[in-house]
Amino acid sequence: MQGTMKGAFLPGNSTAVLKEYPIPTPGWGQVLVKTKASTICGSDIRAIYREHQGKGPEGYQGVIAGHEPCGQVVEEGPGIRRFKKGSRVVVYHISGCGVCHDCRMGYMISCSSPLRAAYGWQRDGGMAEYILCDEKDLVELPDELTYADGAQVACGFGTVYEAIQKVGVSGNDSILVVGLGPVGLATLMLCRAMGAQRLYGIEGNPLRVELAKKLNLADKVLAPAETNVEEIQSLTGGHGVERAFDCSANDAGRGTAIRAARQWGKIAFVGEGGTVHFNPSPDIIHPQKTIYGSWVTSIWLMENLVEELVRWKIHPEDLITHRFSLEKVADAYKLMAEGNCGKVAVCFDEELK
Repeated sequence: MQGTMKGAFLPGNSTAVLKEYPIPTPGWGQVLVKTKASTICGSDIRAIYREHQGKGPEGYQGVIAGHEPCGQVVEEGPGIRRFKKGSRVVVYHISGCGVCHDCRMGYMISCSSPLRAAYGWQRDGGMAEYILCDEKDLVELPDELTYADGAQVACGFGTVYEAIQKVGVSGNDSILVVGLGPVGLATLMLCRAMGAQRLYGIEGNPLRVELAKKLNLADKVLAPAETNVEEIQSLTGGHGVERAFDCSANDAGRGTAIRAARQWGKIAFVGEGGTVHFNPSPDIIHPQKTIYGSWVTSIWLMENLVEELVRWKIHPEDLITHRFSLEKVADAYKLMAEGNCGKVAVCFDEELK
């Protein structure tokens, strides 16, 4: 395909700049995907948009931004085995070497090779009209899901799904989610779908609290306070919750997630950055709690997740509060950085509606 396309570059000074790029040509094992929807992740804001502070896996290399893209294959390179022109696809946003131990388990996020390159970080990402993808990085998007649904699968919902797999969630569990940004809201949505009957959130942003209530994601949302642990214990018969998730990356919030979990409870840290302070003996050793760290997910669990979303009849796009055209990408990043929103999406064609 000849011609040029528009794509967004992030200078690192809280701005987004549109530039002209040549439309790439797929090589061996690659396809050209026409972007339909691309959502903005909090990690983009933290490590790229405000300042280029990321190192290693988070080191931004001046490429087209965006690591949450979804679209349709429009051109095939040689050697394609599964996805064809017309295929609807989600992009797993880390392209690993494919032969290290973690890649062979499907966890390209943890690829140990210098060949590892994340879309939107070290190779061109989804904030453009087209994106060049390795076929091995793609997951099929079922017809029942929209492209705006699919854009959130790779990072936000996939990340949460991984954490849920680690701690386990069922109808026997009460759930606490600290921080109801897009990832926290996704946590509530998936836990509800998996049968959890009592769900509690902690969030101070009125818009996000209202979104949780509107979508019936939580039974009660508390404002952040020093009394949160006592409040959660009161709501759970004095025991605390079986499962707690921190999506806030806030020191006090993480401490609340730990202390609000009941004896033998499990806690997952999902939010990136920040610190945490707790007292090992009274907070986790004596009550025999377990803390899990969870970073994105595997491509095989992503494939499971898209099937489950269809089965559960839930749509990640319900968390999108604002949609922008690519021409308004600067406004999209600015809004996401301010935080007065749910999920923010840059959409193309019918997904903009």
